[in-house]
Order: sequence, then C-alpha cells, then structure tokens
Amino acid sequence: MAVYDLDNFTRQSMTQQEMEQAEVITSQPVKLQDGGNHVQSLEPGDGKKAQLKVLSEPVLDSQLFLNWGEGLSESQQTEAQSLFMKFGYNAYLSNQLPLNRSFKDGRNPRCLEKTYPHKLPTVSVILTIMNEAMSVIQRAINSIIHRTPAHLLKELILVDDFSSDDELKENLGKQIQLYNLKYPQLLKLIRHTKRKGLTQARISGCKAAKADVIIVLDAHVEVNVGWAEPILARIQEDRTVVVSPMFGKIHFDTLEVEHYPLASIGFDWALWCLYDPVPESWFKLKDDTAPVKSPSIMGIFAADRKFLKEIGSLDKGMQVYGGENVELGLRVWQCGGKIEVLPCSRIVHLERAFKPYAWYLGQFMRRNALRVAEVWLDNYKPMVYYHWNLPLENHGIDCGDVSSRKELRKKLNCRSFDWYLKNVYPSLKPIRNIVGYGAMKNAVDKMICIDQGPVSGKTPIMHTCHGYESQVMFYFLTGELCLGPLYDDWFSKNQCFVDPGQGHEPELVTCSNVMDKRRHIHWDFKQGAAVINRATKRCLEIQQDATSSYSLILRECTGQVWNIQHIVRDWENSQY
Repeated sequence: MAVYDLDNFTRQSMTQQEMEQAEVITSQPVKLQDGGNHVQSLEPGDGKKAQLKVLSEPVLDSQLFLNWGEGLSESQQTEAQSLFMKFGYNAYLSNQLPLNRSFKDGRNPRCLEKTYPHKLPTVSVILTIMNEAMSVIQRAINSIIHRTPAHLLKELILVDDFSSDDELKENLGKQIQLYNLKYPQLLKLIRHTKRKGLTQARISGCKAAKADVIIVLDAHVEVNVGWAEPILARIQEDRTVVVSPMFGKIHFDTLEVEHYPLASIGFDWALWCLYDPVPESWFKLKDDTAPVKSPSIMGIFAADRKFLKEIGSLDKGMQVYGGENVELGLRVWQCGGKIEVLPCSRIVHLERAFKPYAWYLGQFMRRNALRVAEVWLDNYKPMVYYHWNLPLENHGIDCGDVSSRKELRKKLNCRSFDWYLKNVYPSLKPIRNIVGYGAMKNAVDKMICIDQGPVSGKTPIMHTCHGYESQVMFYFLTGELCLGPLYDDWFSKNQCFVDPGQGHEPELVTCSNVMDKRRHIHWDFKQGAAVINRATKRCLEIQQDATSSYSLILRECTGQVWNIQHIVRDWENSQY
C-alpha cells in the first residue's frame, strides 16, 4: 500500500504494531480538513491527542474498500462509505488531499520539446457542477489556474445545475469570492434555479463566455501541465477545428491517476461514445505530437467561440444527459468543420463507481439519440431504432421540435450522413438486412421471452419478459437469429442461435465462430409461424418441466409458433 506524506493526508500506511495502538500521537503537525473548506493544524504538545480506534481490516463490505481503507477507524470507514454513496467516489479521501496536488505528467516526451507562441487566443473555461464534493471542485479550479498561462485564462465559469447538496448551496459562492480576492474577477458563478441537465448547463456557460476560445469541462477533472497551449495553438491555426484533449482516469476509490493511451473518439449505433483505435493515417505521419482525426467528441471539448455560435452552438433541444456530444460531432463534420484529439493536451477525469442520479438517465439518452437520428442520420436512422429496440414508426417518444435544427442544416449546406460514414467514420458499419427485431415470444405463453441466460452460459433460456437487451433478438434476411446487444460488426461479435445437430438444447455461439459443420446457423421464420432450422429441419420450441418452468428445446415440429416484437419489412415473400 502506498505511503502518503502526513503533511498532506490524515491517513498513512501503518505497521501492524501501530495499527494495534488505540491512541495515535503524531510527531509532526497533522493537517485536518474541516468540512472540506478550512484547514486546521493540530500541533503536537498542544494538549490535544488524536483519539482513534485503528482497524487492520475494513469492517464494511463495500466496493470502496477493495483497494483502499487500511488503517481507518470504524467511524472513519462509516463516514467514508456515507460520502461514497452520496457522490459515487471517495470524497472522504478527496477532503484530505492537497487542493493543488501534482501527478505524473502523462504526455509523450516529444510534447515537451514543442514550443508555442506567447500570443495565443484567450480562453473561457467552463465547469459544470451537479452535487460534487467541494474539494473535488476546488481541485479542478486550482489545477486550471496553476497550469494555464495567466495571460490566456480570461475567465473560469462555474455552472451549478441546481445542486441539492447543502455545502454547495452554502459555501460555493463564498469559495469563489475567496478565489477572486487573489485572482480578481477570474471566477464567475451561474446558478440554475431548477434542474436543467448537463447539456443546458453547458449551454449556459457557453452563452456567458467572453474569451476567444471556449473549453467545456466537468467539475471533477484535473488538468495536466501544459494542457491549454496545444488547444489554443491548434484553434489559432484553424478556427473550424473542434478539439478534445486526451483523457486519463482518476480512480474512484484511491483517487490515483491512470493515463490512457492515445485514442480517437467514436460511438456506436445507440449514439453512445466510445474509444476507437487511432487511424492508420496518423501513424504514417511519424509524429507523436500530431493531432488525431476523430469522428466525435466526449462532452469535454474546446472550440472557437464565434465558430461554435456560427454552426449552432449546442442543441438546446437536448434534455438532461447524453447524445449532445455526438450531435455536435456530426454537425461539425457534416457542416464544414473537423474534430481532432490532441496528444499533447491531457486531462484526468474522476470516474464514479456509479452515478448517484443515474436511475432516470436512460430515458433521456434514448430520447436524445432519436432526436439526433431525426436531424442528422438521414436513411441510416433505423440503426438507432434497432439499438434502442423501438419501432420505426409510432414509437411514442417526443423528441421535441426539430424543425429549427433541420433549417440550420439546410442553411449551413451540410453534407449527408452517407458522406460522413464514407469519409470520416468508415469503420461504423450499418446493417441493412434486419427484417425483425425485439422480444421474441412463443404463443404457448406470451409472458415469457427468449433470454441470453447467465452471462457465463451459452444456453439461451425462457425468462419473464423485461425488455432489456438480453432479450432483444434480431432476425436477418439471410436467416441468422442473434440475441443480445447488436454490434455494427455483428457477425464477429454477436451471439447467434445454432442447432448443434445433437441433443435437444439450442446454443448461442459467436456468429463468426460457427465453423463446426455440425452446428447450423440458419433458420426459416415468418411472423406467427414456426422457427425451423434449415439444415436439421428441427423446430425451436418450448416445453414445460416438472416445476412448471419453460425451457427452449429443439425437436420435430409440433406446430408451435413465434412472434417477434418489431417487423422492419414484410418478408413473407422474400427469397433467401
């Protein structure tokens, strides 16, 4: 376990003998964080003793204590766990860390050799806040102030999206006043009077910004040394470039920093961002500092303030969370700009073990994805509907009025999504031959659906219908039946139903791995009819066991029929 400097922490690693002592007296001043706001010094010999019962092992069964928590008293563990459940990360430890800590420089050594002009665009940095630990916010502020050239940092705008946390309500404004005593008028605070969501918080910050360049960050980040200059220099070269720094992770439990390898930012057909490999064209440049072409961005990005306004800023029709970054990425590329990841600009992002408010996010992510699809994806939008398991028509989800965004697209003379796929993101593959998808039920009992079953298992089961992705089936015009999440490269990743040729149980096998000729992957199926394996002529049916539970079996057809939730087209007369 790492040993921490006692001047900066209230926790340190201890020997077993020290752990057994009920009273700990330090030989040097111990800095104690008082409520996350004030630092007090407890000097030895001042008549006070730090009384704590020291434990050698955590007593609470919590994810927080898997890699951290050694040497904490039971009361300290309880407090740490309480803060963890509140914020989704180790706020207890955060309150002990220096507010201006250093961490290992994550840049490639060649980045340190680069020089940048003294005269660069000024920058407005925007931090969005919703119920963050005060010490986490302060650490973000301090890292930005101390690692951004003062003559370039015009303002630091904090947008509080109606936090319910009492400490933020009472003390955030006071903290900003204290910062502004040392850095006059640098920090600004915008408070929403009702919860509007992450997208609207970012829009509020962008509207208030006055500098040449806007950089949008979360409040739970820390910036690397030299993070700002590559961003500002690149945008000075080309104002139509929207850029992203490289990301690293701050572990939720230990708060240790892990730098990620270089990657571009893509997305799947649910319009959810993911990391993609760096394009081959970048390696051919043989320059580790060169910008990386990227299909999209995460929510963290930098842009020329006026250019961002010209192309429509952020879509104010987006709600709460999700999709706004993919929408901006598509709009930038399709409407004349470009997106790049900068290897020499790095930030680290505190990743939560869970989002305390995540229980309601799915509905907004789905709704926002459909809004993006309606405006920007043209005839490729069915792919988004497949992934969210929604009917192509009459899905009942209100995406809001998209007429103004379609007018913006027309006004800017933006390119098609087909152009985007061919020229920007060719590795995102559309799937054209899906004819049916969704939950699949047998007429014998319409309350149960085909399900993937246990994660470790390869045998599909029948389970009470719940609508999650483990029960989403896809039937292809070519005869494959796939179960579970749909990948763009579906044949190499998806799980296909097979008849092994022996026994009575169907199997789930990665579609590309069906090399054994005894396993048969193709099925004949029409809506409201039997599911018949083409090679073995056995039917996929269900049977009830002694406990009245149903299981999937393969046998000679008895007349059982199946229905799939959504039909893409009428394939009754299709030729295979």
